Amino acid sequence: MKNFVRTTALALCMTAAAFASASAQEVKVGVDSGPYPPFSSPDASGKWVGWEVEIMDALCAEAKLKCVLTPLAFDGLIPALTSKKIDAIMSSMSITDERKKTIDFSDKYYNTPSSVIGPKGVKFEPTAEGLKGKILGVQVSTIQAEYAQKYFGKSVSEIKEYQTQDEANSDLAAGRLDAIQGDLITLDSFLKSDAGKACCELRGDVKDDPAILGTGIGVGLRKEDTAMKDKFNAAIKAIRTNGTYDTISKKYFDFNIYGK
Repeated sequence: MKNFVRTTALALCMTAAAFASASAQEVKVGVDSGPYPPFSSPDASGKWVGWEVEIMDALCAEAKLKCVLTPLAFDGLIPALTSKKIDAIMSSMSITDERKKTIDFSDKYYNTPSSVIGPKGVKFEPTAEGLKGKILGVQVSTIQAEYAQKYFGKSVSEIKEYQTQDEANSDLAAGRLDAIQGDLITLDSFLKSDAGKACCELRGDVKDDPAILGTGIGVGLRKEDTAMKDKFNAAIKAIRTNGTYDTISKKYFDFNIYGK
């Protein structure tokens, strides 16, 4: 009788576990296929690592979602979302009014300034006057590119757009650019690398424009996926409250990444 009870209990547990696994909603989460340290990049074995990857894992675990990281070109992420090739975007995508015309966003999960870096020893301000006549690099289809066109397009000699931030960084280090505009954390990560230490310095933050630079970074979602939005919002609140967010962040940063 005891064996029967144990066997029955075990079978029920296995059935429940199998049901839970089968019922977990699979979510394809799009990320920029180019390296974007310290947020997301493939390691030597091809495994994706970084702060944003760990935050994604924590959010999906909290929301009980089976998330599948799906690398795509950054400028293809929104089209892939709207055409249902992916179900969410977690790729340091800023919440802006322009993007909200096409997609929706979760609450923010981090927020940092937009900054400019340049060669060591070359002093200039991150303004239209300071960048006058210079070649400025930005990543294509980003808020940095939009901001640069609006505020620096008439003063710089050229705005060069790159598929990845890493390509822009390499060209600055090689002397093919005079400056780069990008997210402060990503630029800071480059400046702390061997190549960045050798070549470049921070020139400062650009003047804020929330209409372009947005109000933080959120999970990109289809407008109709309100239930998914609720799950991510609840998960963001939960990991902020239970300490998971801070535990992950302290592995990568020595400052407040969440912002105001």
